[in-house]
Amino acid sequence: MEADVREREATCSCGGLRAVCEGEPEFVSLCHCRACQKRTGAPFGIAAFFGNEAVRIKGSSRTYRRLGDTGYSIVFHFCPVCGSTVFWRPERKPDMTAVATGAFADPDFPAPTQ
Repeated sequence: MEADVREREATCSCGGLRAVCEGEPEFVSLCHCRACQKRTGAPFGIAAFFGNEAVRIKGSSRTYRRLGDTGYSIVFHFCPVCGSTVFWRPERKPDMTAVATGAFADPDFPAPTQ
C-alpha cells in the first residue's frame, strides 16, 4: 500500500490565488538580495522549490518579470486583487516552481537548507 502524500496549500492574503503543493519541497532557500528584500518588505525572502509537476495553481495571477543576479529572468506570479506574491518560476531552473514559504502560514514548514 502506498503511503499518503502530503499536500500543502499556499495562498495570497485574500485567498484568490493558491498553489497546492504535493510532497516535500526539493529544497528551501533563503535569499537576502535587495530585490527579495523589496519584494517581501523584509530582510530576506524564503522560497520552497517544488518540481513543476508537484504544483497545481488555482485562481488567476498577474506577472512581473525581472532579471536575477545570475543573468536569468524570474517570473513572479501575484494576486491581482491583494498583490501578494505566491509563486515564481526561475528561468535558471525551468523544471521548478518556487513558492513563498510565508504563503503556507505553517510554523512547522521545513527550514531553509541554503
